[in-house]
Amino acid sequence: MAQGLINRDDINLVRERSRLDEVVAEHVTLRTAGIGSMKGLCPFHDEKTPSFNIRPQLGQWHCFGCGEGGDVISFVQKINHLSFVEAVELLAGRYGIQLRYEESSSGGGRGDRPDFGTRRRLLDAHAIAEEYYCEQLAGPAAEVGRRFLTERGFDREAAERFGVGFAPEGWDSLTSVLRGRGFTEQELVASGLVSQGQRGVYDRFRGRLVWPIRDITGNTIGFGARRLLESDKGPKYLNTPESPIYHKSNVLYGLDLARKEISRQRRVVVVEGYTDVMAAHLAGVTTAVASCGTAFGADHVKIVRRVMGDSNPSSGLQLNADGRGLSGEVVFTFDGDAAGQKAALRAFDEDQKFVAQTYVAVEPEGMDPCELRIARGDQAVVDLIEARKPMFEFAIRSAISQVDLDTVEGQVSALRMAAPVVARIRDRAMRPEYARRLSGWLGMDERTVLRAVHDASRSEERAGRHADEPLSTERPGTPAASAGEQPAVPVARLADAVGPRDPVGQVETQSLAVMMQTPHLLDTETVAALPDDAFHVPALQSVWDVMLAAGTLLDATEGTLHPARYLEQVLEIAGETVRPLIVEIANLDLPARDEEGLQRLANSLLARLSELSITREYSVLKQRLQRTDPSDGERYQEILGRLAQVQEKRRALRQSVE
Repeated sequence: MAQGLINRDDINLVRERSRLDEVVAEHVTLRTAGIGSMKGLCPFHDEKTPSFNIRPQLGQWHCFGCGEGGDVISFVQKINHLSFVEAVELLAGRYGIQLRYEESSSGGGRGDRPDFGTRRRLLDAHAIAEEYYCEQLAGPAAEVGRRFLTERGFDREAAERFGVGFAPEGWDSLTSVLRGRGFTEQELVASGLVSQGQRGVYDRFRGRLVWPIRDITGNTIGFGARRLLESDKGPKYLNTPESPIYHKSNVLYGLDLARKEISRQRRVVVVEGYTDVMAAHLAGVTTAVASCGTAFGADHVKIVRRVMGDSNPSSGLQLNADGRGLSGEVVFTFDGDAAGQKAALRAFDEDQKFVAQTYVAVEPEGMDPCELRIARGDQAVVDLIEARKPMFEFAIRSAISQVDLDTVEGQVSALRMAAPVVARIRDRAMRPEYARRLSGWLGMDERTVLRAVHDASRSEERAGRHADEPLSTERPGTPAASAGEQPAVPVARLADAVGPRDPVGQVETQSLAVMMQTPHLLDTETVAALPDDAFHVPALQSVWDVMLAAGTLLDATEGTLHPARYLEQVLEIAGETVRPLIVEIANLDLPARDEEGLQRLANSLLARLSELSITREYSVLKQRLQRTDPSDGERYQEILGRLAQVQEKRRALRQSVE
């Protein structure tokens, strides 16, 4: 879906008005941890000792355990598995900020993404529609809908859990409700809740059970409707059409309910329909989702990868103690018929875009999860998923099942179909074993099969497709989709830069911390006197380079620029390697109990940093003097003079401290 750029000033306004402590406190129990700092258990990794810090005044958070960190927008992105734009819009809605969208530099505009006000109106219309449909499910006219649910093992509580409702048969039942709530005909048509006829608009869904389709944050953006009445000549399932807020290739039904478990378990189960999602969740498979009116495709892969954190470049074939892949699992369920096999082979094409291992779970008698739960109960659904088979094994067997293996022609044809499948297994170490299995399934010589797989691998590579590497859906280094969004990079850690027994490194680290956290406590002249190469630790010097490049540190020390705004300016120009280090330092706890103690610490650190810098300069000049021939009088005297100046600077500094 094309996305416009959010106005940069509006993004900054969202950062300024969003209360980081309020947002984080919804997910983390926070306690005071020193001046301007709060601490809690990290929501992004398991820990028993709190290492997750936030600094509300700076608008920054950092976990000293896992190394994650950022501002309020990045926190909302990570905790809710959202894109940058979605996170900004979520916070803007929460804090009442009107967003403006701009055309992209490529001239493509913002495509079909609505402005924030329009999006809010369409979401409000869907919220009203969902409430209305749910109310109608309890009425006499909805008996046919309640019977449909009961026959499939869903009681009233299940219907409420998934928001299932009923659309009355009338042509303008919902339309009248929405008009009464102030929605215009133009808004109704844009929402997809009504259809346009020759005599005006009318309800799109009539006499049907309806399931709300929600985005990852839980906002209802569309509906799926199941035909119930014989008089209804429409399709069995009718979905909301493409709209400014609903794009079927970017939506997975049930993801709003499943996302936390998907992230925790690092497993997603892809089923085929709304009732299958319901059945799976009620049976205990709480990571089930389904595509909406379209095949599972590349955009769905991107969504799942984001929620699972599927970005590790390894092959993902190591296993946990329970046999589950360390980099996660994607399990597809399909009917056992020919259509189901075809769908599974299409899914195999998407397998290459995952780092996680992909599997297929097919019920031998052809039952889907909903039918299986009705026939054999909840445990049967769980067992179906646990009996999953690797996607490539299923794809190989499906390919060779299409021919007669009792003939030489059939064996050769099957080998030609199956060898490319084996060649595309991402872990090269597994290909020879599956080639040997394939030779057994075909009844062919092992060397012949291995040669065919090898030839298929070379063909894949010549075509530019590396079979052992997943195709990335987000290439590092490409322009971000919107202002402020950045591709993922390795996280730099302070512990890797400064050792715990490095006193100079500790002084330099804490000096940078006070400059970022409380620059107004520092003496402007002392800061201005620090040289460009004031830091001995290379990583910290890189941070100092960025701070100098921002050009407004002295404004912050004079109190004319808020520390949070100064830090934003530093982060805006920081490279992707040094940015995590800046965030970590900005969240570092300093050894001071109160404001007075912090002031003393700041003075002491800056004096010590200045002294270290002067000492290094003195050492360099002294070595240079030793290398200079006294006969070179002019050069020799110049160095002596500079040495005297440095000594005087050091003497003056010590006197000022005393």
